Amino acid sequence: MELAITNSSKTVSVSDAIFGREFSEDLVHQVVVAYRNAGRAGTKAQKTRSEVNGTTKKSKKQKGGGARHGALTAPIFVGGGVTFAAKPRSFAQKVNRKMYRAAMAAILSELNRQGRIMVVESFDLDAPKTAGLISKLKSLEVGKRPLIVTEDATENLYLSARNLPYVEVRDVQGLDPVSLVGADSVVVTADAVKKIEEWLA
Repeated sequence: MELAITNSSKTVSVSDAIFGREFSEDLVHQVVVAYRNAGRAGTKAQKTRSEVNGTTKKSKKQKGGGARHGALTAPIFVGGGVTFAAKPRSFAQKVNRKMYRAAMAAILSELNRQGRIMVVESFDLDAPKTAGLISKLKSLEVGKRPLIVTEDATENLYLSARNLPYVEVRDVQGLDPVSLVGADSVVVTADAVKKIEEWLA
């Protein structure tokens, strides 16, 4: 399979297994959810009735007016413990390496089918200027949420994009399914395409 390089007559030959794979929605969904879950802090904590600060003495006599009650730390009282209190936990899900790579290939293939992948010779800036990046992106017509993937994201490129909302810059190592799925268009350098192929092969 050949991918055309934007503003050039050249093409890049790529593997059908990575850029021409069948789309599996279930697999992509599973990997995206697992990736996002792994990013959760999971540090929420509440107190149960045994952990709340306060006496566990019976609040009033068993008999003689009103309902029967024990300790005021019971969940039905204001200031009492939480019935099913949340505790710190990990939300990480295990995803096999083969599944992760297959999902990445499926996403890239679908982006290619929809014409949302744009291959360029190189993507670098002489100075860390946001205006320079804006004009470069305008000339490429990339939409509102572009993802720029280079072999090694340079500091100039990273600093230029830092102040632009919805513009993401990644190197090949930092590529993830969530950023690919959420991008309107993906601008990839020819070198990065080769590196992605090596990684997913």
